[in-house]
Amino acid sequence: MGVLRLLHLWLRRRSNRAVVAGAEDQERGEVGNDGSRNGVAGKSGANKSDGGDGRCARKYTWEELQGMTTEFSRAIGSGGFSTVYLATLDGSSEPGVAAVKVQCGGGERLSLAFKQELEILLRVRHENIVKLLGYCDDRDEGALVFEYVPNGNLQEKLHGNHLQRGTVLPWSHRVSIAFQLARAIEYLHEKCALQIVHGDVKSSNLLLDEDLNCKLCDFGSAKMGFSSLVLPPSSTSSPRAKQIMMGSPGYTDPHYLRTGIASKKNDIYSYGVVVLELVTGIEAFCEERGLMLTSIATTLLREEGELDPARAAEMVDPQLSGKFEIEEVRAMVRVARLCMQPSHTLRPSATHILEIFRERFPSVASKPGSEKKRLRT
Repeated sequence: MGVLRLLHLWLRRRSNRAVVAGAEDQERGEVGNDGSRNGVAGKSGANKSDGGDGRCARKYTWEELQGMTTEFSRAIGSGGFSTVYLATLDGSSEPGVAAVKVQCGGGERLSLAFKQELEILLRVRHENIVKLLGYCDDRDEGALVFEYVPNGNLQEKLHGNHLQRGTVLPWSHRVSIAFQLARAIEYLHEKCALQIVHGDVKSSNLLLDEDLNCKLCDFGSAKMGFSSLVLPPSSTSSPRAKQIMMGSPGYTDPHYLRTGIASKKNDIYSYGVVVLELVTGIEAFCEERGLMLTSIATTLLREEGELDPARAAEMVDPQLSGKFEIEEVRAMVRVARLCMQPSHTLRPSATHILEIFRERFPSVASKPGSEKKRLRT
């Protein structure tokens, strides 16, 4: 056990040094979509990361961010420890609009979380993961510059006020989003040189582009390499353990809550909740009523065998007004049930989930992101 603790501390120190080195013009490796290594430079702004599209992660100064965001005057989102601002990239190598995520406050814990998120984002490049364009680590408030994804997030599309105007996310797009999210998770779990556990897969962390293709975002809870297998032994027994647990109400794996063990199967459970959310249109956690989708679906998840067509139809989001394929509903529910099994060892891998999609949804699986119908908000 002592050897494992020393190994964990060594890897964490090595990870922190890698981020600092990247900011000081040291070359570092990045994993592309095919798992290959690409050079990433630092301070010069080149930060070469090919990832298949030739785009770069650039190091910005705080003054540059102030100009891009008009003194941080256009907030477009916020979380527990960050605020997101709209930015203009005119005159740069990436002209257009971007989103700048600024860490709120300082402190050792938030600083470490920022470095870990940056370390991970500099390594990943996938069409269904939000693209990092740059970063700034000049001040205590770290900042990350992302591509701007214009169609909001999945939580808003499924449960937002726009539903009162009759704008509903079509069934075909729901299936595509489930498939694309599985691809993103498989990439993190299986195709990165160091496996990555996202740690907070949920509908509000799924951004939708102009064609309603999904992009997984917010890697603030992510863990990479050795740290993605287990938390330090002291964390699971410490009174502070609950303060550092990753995940969100309604999406967090019960096995993780009981044991403190972080693994790829945590993401798989959360993925199952998102799939069930796509089918039913019910929020994963309703704060007003204190209800969780997982509680509502308990009986369903305990059943065995294929879901009866009539029962499957009863589960579907009524906002769809019957516009869905019942066999696809049954297949989606099957995926959710597999992913949310109480025994984490019985849950499928992301690769297995994709195999199910290719078998049951050949049209979606053969052309990921091919649908070009736009949903206006």
